[in-house]
Amino acid sequence: MRTAIQLYTLRDVDGSTSDLVSLVAETTFDGVEFAGTPDEEVSAALTETGLDAAAAHVGIEHLEGHRGSVLEACEAAGVDTVVVPWLDESEFESRAAVERTANRLDGIGDALADRGFRLAYHNHDQEFTALGETTGYELLLSELGDSVSIELDTGWALAAGRDPVDLLRRIDDAPLVHLKDVDAETKTPVELGEGDLDVEGCAEAARDAGTEWIIYEHDEPSNPRTSLAHGGAVLDALR
Repeated sequence: MRTAIQLYTLRDVDGSTSDLVSLVAETTFDGVEFAGTPDEEVSAALTETGLDAAAAHVGIEHLEGHRGSVLEACEAAGVDTVVVPWLDESEFESRAAVERTANRLDGIGDALADRGFRLAYHNHDQEFTALGETTGYELLLSELGDSVSIELDTGWALAAGRDPVDLLRRIDDAPLVHLKDVDAETKTPVELGEGDLDVEGCAEAARDAGTEWIIYEHDEPSNPRTSLAHGGAVLDALR
């Protein structure tokens, strides 16, 4: 199981994406996950640092309207997994809405698979709305086809009142896992080990599930550079 950082964590650090890659290379992370379509200069930075691209977060509208250019950029950067990072809560407000959402993702997943890419979906907390005896998220999992994988965000799942360890044990295809700690009561992101996330339990469940990349993310770090170093050290110890 390899380690990476979602570069959204470092969005307030001055510099280009290539500069951020170089900064990550000073830690023990094996790779990076891009927050957006990678730019043209990133490929050289990855080669120079020896880091790999775990995935790239790309908005669904961009994937639908500019798929060709997105995939060309991803291919140049060595990205083979593209992640839809967010969908509005309206996409999960009813069974019919979830079925439409699954069909939409399946269509994109099939198109990406034809080009040799993998699509994954990353959750927040709005997916876990109750729909009878199930939730929008669990219904989505049951409706998705084989061309869409899952990137479970453990912190957002915990913020939604779910047990991310249990979820990891039940998800069939979770090649990517976001390890994010939160204060469950306030839903506030905190540094790993300072909140309510069972960090070691999540790492163990991810390993058992065959997860390829465990990815550190902090949505609101008070000091991104300190958070980078801390996250890298914690994930390195969980290998």
